Amino acid sequence: MSFKRLIKIMEALRGPDGCPWDKEQTRQSLKPFLIEEAYELLEALDENDPEKIKEELGDLLFQIVFHCRLSEEMGQFDAGGVIDGIAKKMLGRHPHVFGDDKLKTSREVLLKWDEHKKKEGKLRESLLEGVPKTLPSLLMAHKLQHKASKVGFDWDNVQDVFKKLDEELQEFKNAVGKKNQKEIEDELGDIFFVLVRVSHFVGVNPEDALRKTISKFIHRFRHMEMRAAETGKKLSDMTLAEMDVLWEEAKKLPYLY
Repeated sequence: MSFKRLIKIMEALRGPDGCPWDKEQTRQSLKPFLIEEAYELLEALDENDPEKIKEELGDLLFQIVFHCRLSEEMGQFDAGGVIDGIAKKMLGRHPHVFGDDKLKTSREVLLKWDEHKKKEGKLRESLLEGVPKTLPSLLMAHKLQHKASKVGFDWDNVQDVFKKLDEELQEFKNAVGKKNQKEIEDELGDIFFVLVRVSHFVGVNPEDALRKTISKFIHRFRHMEMRAAETGKKLSDMTLAEMDVLWEEAKKLPYLY
């Protein structure tokens, strides 16, 4: 099935004899679905399931086609305009592939990328501009810190970051001791921020790491629930010591992201 066929399906769904739900949707009403589909795709990528990845890519593509259709109805642009725009941008920003420039490293490519963005008027006054405020907090912190590190605003090595982390942990403990809720919140935020910096030095995306840990926790907790059910109990009927036994058992089970 071609991309044009998908566009025709979208036209029919929004047409006079189309789907009542689809015809009611707006850019604003579709925002939660766009985010949801993107995260379902991330989950499929984490699981490395080809069929699920294919399905979720399709769901995300459908959301993009939906937005293109809405924009076309408003007389702004259509799917063809979106494709032409990104194609032109990629051709212009990769002169080392489609032109005569000779770039050998990723760093050279990124520097040339920024040069093109400057010519296009896309570089902001502040280096930190351009990071969407709607990003998850960990991912936003990761991107902001990466931008700041480009101008050398960073620690020299991970050991220096560990020292800062120890400092922030002590300040957090002091705040907890004083029972100052405002200070507790501030210091906890500082700990998260420094942990994001640690992730940079060890080559880990903090958003991915936490998402995988959450998935692992769900997997293990479900195992505890099933094992408890086998004995005719609910977790709420068990002591913490009994649950700890099931948790340790769950930790020994193989788990693939």
